[in-house]
Amino acid sequence: MDIRRLAVIVGAAAIVVSACSSSATSAPTAAGGGGGGTASDCVVGVSWNNFQQPRWAAADKPNIQQTVEAAGGTYIDADANLSNEQQLTDIDSLINQGAKVLILLAQDTEAVLPGVQKAKDAGIPVIAYDRLIEDPDTLYITFDNVAVGEAEAKAVLDKVPTGNYVLIKGDPGDPNASTFLPQGWDNAGLADKVASGDITILGPAEGTFTDGWKTETAQKNMEAIIDQANASNQTIDAILAENDSTALGVVAALTAKGYNFPPLSGQDGDPANLNNVALGKQYVDVWKNANELGKAAGQAALDLCAGTAMADLSLPDGFIDPSVAPTAGNTVQDFTTPGGTVVKSFILQPTPITAETLDTVINAGWWATKDDICKGVTASDPGAKACGL
Repeated sequence: MDIRRLAVIVGAAAIVVSACSSSATSAPTAAGGGGGGTASDCVVGVSWNNFQQPRWAAADKPNIQQTVEAAGGTYIDADANLSNEQQLTDIDSLINQGAKVLILLAQDTEAVLPGVQKAKDAGIPVIAYDRLIEDPDTLYITFDNVAVGEAEAKAVLDKVPTGNYVLIKGDPGDPNASTFLPQGWDNAGLADKVASGDITILGPAEGTFTDGWKTETAQKNMEAIIDQANASNQTIDAILAENDSTALGVVAALTAKGYNFPPLSGQDGDPANLNNVALGKQYVDVWKNANELGKAAGQAALDLCAGTAMADLSLPDGFIDPSVAPTAGNTVQDFTTPGGTVVKSFILQPTPITAETLDTVINAGWWATKDDICKGVTASDPGAKACGL
């Protein structure tokens, strides 16, 4: 993290400490608990579904932790390693360790509900981090995942308006994979083009899901689709992959099969994927500046610890980078879930990155450095200009 970003965090933390110290009593949160006191009383527990996707440990975790600790709070966490059962155990452990707010990156948004209920029964506010939890008392903090899907599909559809497409989706237990991202694809025109016959989907018409968003599973699924396409003498003209780990699996499959690299999408801004954008192996990577998402979650957790009602939450002016700040403003908003549940939310905005705009990430101080992004890039590659070649 650069000095300017740290200064913003420390400044915002001072605001939180002042707010927490001004009152010994406070209104209950929407989840039924929280409590007042100083930031030093605030223990924020985070249940991660996994650290196999590098973004969580490299960007999200340090920004949550630094925001909480800069205000004098305590950060504790646990890694469920893709296990629903372990995540429920981790939630119990975090509660027993004295967590006053829980931030949950759910492995499965339904399987995690008993843990959410335990937290609510204990008066502990819950933040659903990056993945929706269908509970009206949770605070949903994420990027606009429909907009992510729109950006992925728009970039690829503009590049390849007709032809044979492959759809590589994420984990079926994640609403981002099953609902929000496909909705964005359709908003960008994919469904209309399939209906008109301009685009044909190879493999399952609804797309191929990837359990756990695992790269090796995406690779296996993509290799099977390549074999099927070759057997029927069909070309693969474009591929929509929902995130960077699945996109890496696609690139690995294309490489293993000696296939060319058709325009391919992804999201997250992982170093290997941004490097693939520079090399021409991935066309677009929708960057979700998780530094800012982590900061927003840490700030919200501190405010909930201070007793701010969930409906009254807001982010300090200037706390979030304006390029990703919620379009509806810094005040918490209502969000209606696919199941019809209304939850409070902060929805940040993503940024699509192609080879022509890699400078945006390089100049932002992202954890993927210029050396990461430009590794192996030559003057003939799409990212040559951004890499100074």
